[in-house]
Amino acid sequence: MTRLLDIVASIAGLLLLSPLFVIIGLAVKVSSPGPVFHRAERVGRGGKIFFLYKFRSMRTGAAGPAISTACDSRITGVGRLIRKMKLDELPQLMNVLIGEMSLVGARPEDPKYVALYDEEQRQILAARPGMTSPASLAYRSEQELLVGPDWERIYIDRIMPDKLRLDLEYQRRRSVVTDIGLIVRTIGALLLRR
Repeated sequence: MTRLLDIVASIAGLLLLSPLFVIIGLAVKVSSPGPVFHRAERVGRGGKIFFLYKFRSMRTGAAGPAISTACDSRITGVGRLIRKMKLDELPQLMNVLIGEMSLVGARPEDPKYVALYDEEQRQILAARPGMTSPASLAYRSEQELLVGPDWERIYIDRIMPDKLRLDLEYQRRRSVVTDIGLIVRTIGALLLRR
């Protein structure tokens, strides 16, 4: 039932949002040289590596960590705007449609950080990663917490374990009804933020 919801919702979302995709794509292309989409290596269900799609929000070829901070100089002007509104995440509907992701599930993580998971935390890989989750809502302003020279240590020691705890608790009791409720809460949070 969850997979059927993912397929129907991702097709509907891609069709309804196609004009917005065109506008964002043009803005990304005009604002800085490079492709419209960014493909980020992530770990999916069962530990399988896949490429997560996003609208490109950074300068092409900008090296640096897999996680961006609030003051990341790699982010373009358009990138900052679409990130603030979470519009850079919309292309992940393609990942949902092809079955690499779900609408609801723990956010897919970079392999570098998944390598640090303990045995219990690795249970998160039993389900498809998602576009939204309880941890996504709780940490929707995560970039603002990643400040100072020890930002990565803060992420590894505090933020990542708490996000995994929240999402594992949800994963153990989730249903189609709770997933729909979480999607509605996410949309509400995004609209209120704007």
